[in-house]
Amino acid sequence: MNKINKYKMRIQTLLLKSFVFASILTLSNCSNDETQTVASFTNLVMADEFDVEGAPNSEIWNYDIGTGFDGWGNNELQYYTDRSENVTVQNGLLVISAIQEDYNGSSFTSAKLLTKGKFSQAYGRFEARIKVPGGSGLWPAFWLLGENIDVDGWPQCGEIDIMEYRRQEPTKVSGSIHGPGYSGETIPQGQVTKSYDLGNDRYDAGFHVFGIEWSPDYINYYIDDVLYNQITPSDIVVTPADAVYTLNDGVAATDDTEAIEPTDVTGDWVFNKPFYIVINLAVGGNFPGSPASGETFPQNMLVDYVRVYKQ
Repeated sequence: MNKINKYKMRIQTLLLKSFVFASILTLSNCSNDETQTVASFTNLVMADEFDVEGAPNSEIWNYDIGTGFDGWGNNELQYYTDRSENVTVQNGLLVISAIQEDYNGSSFTSAKLLTKGKFSQAYGRFEARIKVPGGSGLWPAFWLLGENIDVDGWPQCGEIDIMEYRRQEPTKVSGSIHGPGYSGETIPQGQVTKSYDLGNDRYDAGFHVFGIEWSPDYINYYIDDVLYNQITPSDIVVTPADAVYTLNDGVAATDDTEAIEPTDVTGDWVFNKPFYIVINLAVGGNFPGSPASGETFPQNMLVDYVRVYKQ
């Protein structure tokens, strides 16, 4: 099916959703007193259909290059590049390739694309159709970061993880948020997260549409138009008094460490400003662990499209 027809079908689906779900939908995987608001965002404001062969569209995408600090804060093993070996558009797909090779002191290379400085938006629907790789020790992700990250830092800027996957759980992907006092580096709460289980299918067996619909009061998580989670400000339970920051090794921070001190923004809902898009394929790290000995490379993450809507 060509992408024009797919787009028309997508608009029809969204219009049908707005008719059917005009009010409140109660989900079977929620407790009896939980309801989830379903919105419909049909005004397409940004799309990359990856229809032009070669390098990704430079009017939309930038790159992170290198290894970052401590493997991008997660002990990742790859060196990110913008080489055609690691990132290219072929046959209507964005192809991000993780390669095992010696490169600038790293044993793997891959790519990390972001719309920072080119496109950001507060609220709306962000979605991508993706096929994740099946290899061990890989960490494909589709996520958003607050555009104020260079001023306020992470996690104060906020992070919305639309999709993260690892082969240890081949039928599951997770969606999360990180913010001040509720991130992967804080206790007692940590990030707010939930996974969606395909049951008898595997995510690395085919393409799936991963998306969020985001308003000032909630973030809805979808897989293939199935609403499986909603995160709201009421899910943030930490306060400045009880947030304790930790280092990446899980050890509680002290005045002598480089950990961020709790502030009066701890526990704030920080998802009220523009965020930009990130798509990457990491190798190793805290979430998936290292690739198995003898794992086959290269491994490819395939992206059919990225689309952003607003009401």
